[in-house]
Amino acid sequence: MIGARMLAIDAMSGDHGHAVAVEASALALARHPQLELILVGDRTALKRALAHRRLPRDRVGVQHASEVVTMDESPSRALRTKKHSSMRVAVDLVKDGRAGACVSAGNTGALMAAAKFVLKTLAGVDRPAIISPLPTVDGVTHVLDLGANAECTARQLLQFAVMGSALVTALYGTERPRVALLNIGAEEIKGSDTIKQAAALLGEGPLNYVGFIEGDGVFLHPVDVVVCDGFVGNVALKAGEGVARLVAHYMREEFTRNLSTKLVGLVARSVLRRLARRMDPRRYNGASFLGLRGTVVKSHGSADAVAFANAISVTLREVEQQVPERISRLLAAAPPDPQAASAT
Repeated sequence: MIGARMLAIDAMSGDHGHAVAVEASALALARHPQLELILVGDRTALKRALAHRRLPRDRVGVQHASEVVTMDESPSRALRTKKHSSMRVAVDLVKDGRAGACVSAGNTGALMAAAKFVLKTLAGVDRPAIISPLPTVDGVTHVLDLGANAECTARQLLQFAVMGSALVTALYGTERPRVALLNIGAEEIKGSDTIKQAAALLGEGPLNYVGFIEGDGVFLHPVDVVVCDGFVGNVALKAGEGVARLVAHYMREEFTRNLSTKLVGLVARSVLRRLARRMDPRRYNGASFLGLRGTVVKSHGSADAVAFANAISVTLREVEQQVPERISRLLAAAPPDPQAASAT
């Protein structure tokens, strides 16, 4: 069962534990005939859950882990004291070559700490970054960093752009993904010194850099990769999620206001269902940790089985397309760091 298409699933972490992980695994196995999984967690609980499902036994294994990292646990404490957690064991399986990648719905900070400590970063990468797709008017865009690095240098933003471009090319076949820097304005004179320096580096490199983009442009302008530091990225992500929930709340409120609006809602039901499918956050579940010597994907902690299965699908595509290797090749073509050159 050992191979690149074998994924390690942290089956105990997240808000719903192993019940969702097992159900998601069943969906993913049915969707991908080539997929094989190692479910990591309490052996007794997992064996019991698997016994109630008709899963292909030759494509599913169980690796025991005696501990679980809680959602509110300190990343440093989890890294130091829970070496036998389902999360840590799943990452260790990637390092040992028994799995091609790891998927977890657990504590984001703890997962990043474990992944960085165990797998290490690629040559030329200062810090790993978190990237996730977001819906736009013409499809999706990918935004990074989404919270791993609150403050970044211009060089690190360049690295994020390289990593995001490699991912988009791998997943969608886009030869020259359009890359933009998230900024407070589209004009060249706006933004911090770091943003301006990052723009200069991107302009010198091999990427298809298209300039600055403002917050609304993330969802409205046709770009493939949006680059920012983790503080800004996380705020933008949460703000977007909040606006989506606000719009949904207003729509429900208006369509149930009185009898006439309820009738209008019935007439518009098919349109509303299509809209709900397009905006369904489960379709976009699966945030990738880029810049590591291995593939790690974070599912949303509250994800249901459908969303978790989508994260597994994303992970499988990244493994098949050898995303870390693509990133390494692109980094080799990036412009040299002027600060490093002047220090020598």
